[in-house]
Amino acid sequence: MSSTATEVVRLLTVRGETLAVAESLTGGLVAAEITAVPGASKAFRGSVTAYATELKHELLGVDATLLAERGAVDPQVAAQMAAGVRRALGADWGIATTGVAGPEPQDGHPVGTVYVAVDGPSEASFITARGGKVAPLRLNGDRAEIRMESVRSVLALLLQELAGEETGNERAQDTEQNGGF
Repeated sequence: MSSTATEVVRLLTVRGETLAVAESLTGGLVAAEITAVPGASKAFRGSVTAYATELKHELLGVDATLLAERGAVDPQVAAQMAAGVRRALGADWGIATTGVAGPEPQDGHPVGTVYVAVDGPSEASFITARGGKVAPLRLNGDRAEIRMESVRSVLALLLQELAGEETGNERAQDTEQNGGF
């Protein structure tokens, strides 16, 4: 369990908001990191591991034409995965990972090409006309390192968005009211 995952769960719990996760290359590692945090059940709705490309369409509602034309490793696919899991699982926030962990390139993308995405409440200031925020990553390392850095990166992106909406004073008050959680 990481300090980032702990802080994500804390902020979501304080705010009374929920999270859903859509994973491809990380294969459930993001959900495992979140559920390792004590009290995660207060904020975590669930996850979908859509490893096969067709499941991204069937379970998460990613546009089939987009998948056919660009493949699964694409920033718009990541954004649609985050929005789709948020909608499918009825969460306030959705996050997603898609990319190439290796050992071989995929669909013309080199190993280490990863996209992580966050989709949040419509009143959130960061939401764009496309529906969310996507971060492109170019990661080095072996398969395990790429997958773990993808987990760290998507949680950091979510934390950045959550923390950006909360002032320091609100955070101090919430922490005090929740026994330092």
